[in-house]
Amino acid sequence: MAQKNRISQKVLSKSATGVVAVLSLLLLSQCISFRKSDKEIDDYFQDSALKPSFHSIKTGNRIIHFAEIGPDSLPLVVFVHGSPGSWTAFIDFFKDSALYNHAHLVSVDRLGFGKSGLGKVEASMQKQAKAIADVIKAAAPNSSAILVGHSLGGPVIARVAMDYPGQVRSLIIVAGSIDPDLEKKEWFRPIIGSFPIRYLLPVDLDVSNREIRPLKGELIQMLPLWANIRVPVTVIQGEVDDLVPPGNADFAKRKLVNAPVKVEMIPEMNHFIPWRRPDLIRDAVLEQVKTQNNN
Repeated sequence: MAQKNRISQKVLSKSATGVVAVLSLLLLSQCISFRKSDKEIDDYFQDSALKPSFHSIKTGNRIIHFAEIGPDSLPLVVFVHGSPGSWTAFIDFFKDSALYNHAHLVSVDRLGFGKSGLGKVEASMQKQAKAIADVIKAAAPNSSAILVGHSLGGPVIARVAMDYPGQVRSLIIVAGSIDPDLEKKEWFRPIIGSFPIRYLLPVDLDVSNREIRPLKGELIQMLPLWANIRVPVTVIQGEVDDLVPPGNADFAKRKLVNAPVKVEMIPEMNHFIPWRRPDLIRDAVLEQVKTQNNN
């Protein structure tokens, strides 16, 4: 009987915690913006010597939107955001003259986010990768790109290198969720995907939830393809990342058997490397640009 009571208390405690967590998420979601408005972008670049241009191209039966800055004669660098997000996740890099003076920078709205069909989820890594490959082709025909992917952008850029090796010069995976065995079965995701809670969420969070739930299966499909990657890969991973476990970096070392791999484990760093330590990404990009120029 005592054991039954302990189990009941545990279940009730978990349920109460779940309700609080979901309510907190709903409250938090009202305060967070995952993309900037056109006015905010204009204001951000108002005093900049160089301003980005914006483009939308067709990819399959979808449209993908991206921003670019810097001469197209320079090595191409493409930034791919996580989930949720938009191209503006990397907007600060567009103000970094150390980057745009040495590289042609492109940042995308992944399918389902920003101006790439906001709300229309695309959970397929294969289709997300094709969209990035089409952006590379549009931004730098007959060239290849250095790809930078944060969080869920990590497996997307890996899939680009698997499926379109001729279009990829190197990969920089930043806190990438790439190991299917480390994908957590998060109990709250079915809850926030159900009626009516789903319709209380901002569209960005709804799309994020609907692409993350099938992610493990997508990563399993990619397992035999890791050996196809033969370009240099830099992995930047925080040691105290609660969202994407540090073991994902170990997975990269194990699976990238035909590629030179450099892993940077950052002490006391969480998941938000692009905002807390942008210098790590900038240095990795410039290192790859220098390598490309020397070849």
